[in-house]
Amino acid sequence: MSKRILSFFLVFLLGIATIACGKKEKQNKQLTISVIPKGTSHAFWQSVHAGAVKAGKELGVNVLWVGPEKEDDRQQQITLVDNQVINQVDAIVLAPTDAVALRRPVKSAVRQGVPVVIIDSGLEDSEDIYTSFVATNNVKGGEIAANKLAEMLEGNGNVILLRLLEGHASTGNREKGFLSAIAQYPGITVVSSEQYGGATKATAQNASENLLLRFKDEEGNFTVDGIFCVNESTTYGMLQALRRHRLAGQVKFVGFDAAEALLEGMEKEEINGLVVQNPLKMGYLGVKTAVDHLQGKPVEKRIDTGVVFVVKEDMDKPEMHELLYPDLEKWLQ
Repeated sequence: MSKRILSFFLVFLLGIATIACGKKEKQNKQLTISVIPKGTSHAFWQSVHAGAVKAGKELGVNVLWVGPEKEDDRQQQITLVDNQVINQVDAIVLAPTDAVALRRPVKSAVRQGVPVVIIDSGLEDSEDIYTSFVATNNVKGGEIAANKLAEMLEGNGNVILLRLLEGHASTGNREKGFLSAIAQYPGITVVSSEQYGGATKATAQNASENLLLRFKDEEGNFTVDGIFCVNESTTYGMLQALRRHRLAGQVKFVGFDAAEALLEGMEKEEINGLVVQNPLKMGYLGVKTAVDHLQGKPVEKRIDTGVVFVVKEDMDKPEMHELLYPDLEKWLQ
């Protein structure tokens, strides 16, 4: 065998060995899952974070938690999605701030080989793009709120709906479910349903105070009997506004989500009930679904994480304790 042929043969064998080692290294490397929430300040997202970390530790994968501070920062979230693709993460778990604006970066990520699991809030016309949708049935949550509030009002009275933000599919579906169900009660009139609370607790409180002032008569009497708020920040903002106007406990009030301040309000009977999701489960299943997909396991296209209605009497029940008081420090140390 000539030296030239021998040299070629050795290079060929080295190339095969390099490819084999590369495949083995790829198979053995720890998966990295990027979790991108709508925001990072609310208690709801802290629970989602805890669930994601829990899944990461149990499944042996690296979880990156990156998100905008405020839930209306669409551009920052788009940038975060694009950056995670550039950083070559193995998958993205995303709660879109906008059902339309996030379609482009999600489609781009998938085209570049990064699968995306959507959590919490849907993405319009993209079911053929994302891997799975892990979320609450938000229409059902809104319907539950309407039926429970109508029951408290015995089917009669004036009601306010305080929305969150335009473009949020999750809260938009809660609003849709609420308005559809409350319309089945002829004795109840929705006197305001177009007001948005905005992205923060401060903007929600300001919007709430404006609403309360609008519905006071000439003698200063409040003319609204029931209120529904669609998420943690709007519920908190309305609670503070009711307290400031000395109306807390004087009107039937149903909120959404279970933050510490809202549970305190329910304990004081200033909030009459909360529609409660399971954000820890949502974060956990978001990561688990992404990992299952990467490992070639079949995953469901739609995973419902559940929703329940909680009143003061339920707060101390053992089956409710983990849902209302999750041990976040265990996972977020």
